Amino acid sequence: MIIRSKAPLRLGLAGGGTDVSPYSDMFGGNVLNATINLSAYCTIEPLQEALLKVSASDAGVHAVVPIGSPSGAPLIDGVYARIVRDFGPVPAPGFAITTYNDAPAGSGLGTSSTMVVCILKCFAEWMGLPLGDYELARLAYEIERKDLSLSGGKQDQYAAAFGGFNFMEFLSSDIVIVNPLRVKPWIIEELEGSMVLYFTGRSRSSAAIIAEQQKATRSGSTVAIEAMHRIKQSAIDMKLALLQGDMAAFARILGQAWEDKKKMADAITNPMIQEAFDVAMNAGAIAGKVSGAGGGGFMMLMVDPTRRVEVMEALSALPGKVVPFQFTEKGAVAWKL
Repeated sequence: MIIRSKAPLRLGLAGGGTDVSPYSDMFGGNVLNATINLSAYCTIEPLQEALLKVSASDAGVHAVVPIGSPSGAPLIDGVYARIVRDFGPVPAPGFAITTYNDAPAGSGLGTSSTMVVCILKCFAEWMGLPLGDYELARLAYEIERKDLSLSGGKQDQYAAAFGGFNFMEFLSSDIVIVNPLRVKPWIIEELEGSMVLYFTGRSRSSAAIIAEQQKATRSGSTVAIEAMHRIKQSAIDMKLALLQGDMAAFARILGQAWEDKKKMADAITNPMIQEAFDVAMNAGAIAGKVSGAGGGGFMMLMVDPTRRVEVMEALSALPGKVVPFQFTEKGAVAWKL
């Protein structure tokens, strides 16, 4: 028997950062995001030997260790430890697990959190665990943020579990409400035609940026907190623009939210990112932002569809690359062979 799973990566359209404690605990957060056709993948193959065979190209880990021993792939080890703790031993003496991602770690598309959801979904399929979307996302969040003490927010796990366009509310005590949006097909087509996804060619660790953001919130920084309030409101405003198909308003909100986000931490932008923005804007882009914590990874750029080719050609002169994409409706899925 072979068990496989797949979970979609996401674009953080608006509100990113307001899902991170302590802001979400103090003020409540709002995030608008959408999953795309770039994914995380996992395969589990039961073994008759008491071994854990890991091939995690996304983490650069290839190892064979006794079952229950650390493999050097923290996401896999963390999920396995929590599965055993909460649900008991897996139904085989050992197993081989293979994981990989369509985007590099630190790309701003939620790769690490999506991978945790993907691995967890694979175990749930193997063991017949009745985990719904909320339970899957909540457990993935706890594994990553609490068991493994990895910095970050809450939106990525819920985006990967639910899929599609979602407006999310983050309240105190880790309460999350996911509101799936019924976006008309023509609006999705127009948005895809109006957006260019550009990978800067450089990944980054979000931990330091998130730590600076958390420090600013805890210290009561008026500039940072007011910026976060505006970022939170941008998710509400962008939701309305999206549902109405108002691309001009969508672009305006995207651009203003990026200006506010840059006030949260010094490392959110840098000369490399600014150069890419300048090149894109000079070629006809209207607005843009970096997906995720910032500092590198993927940039989302809004363009007039009639000038899309000009923007892509201009960006092709830079070290990064334009990545074709489409929005997707499905969240994490798993199946047996």
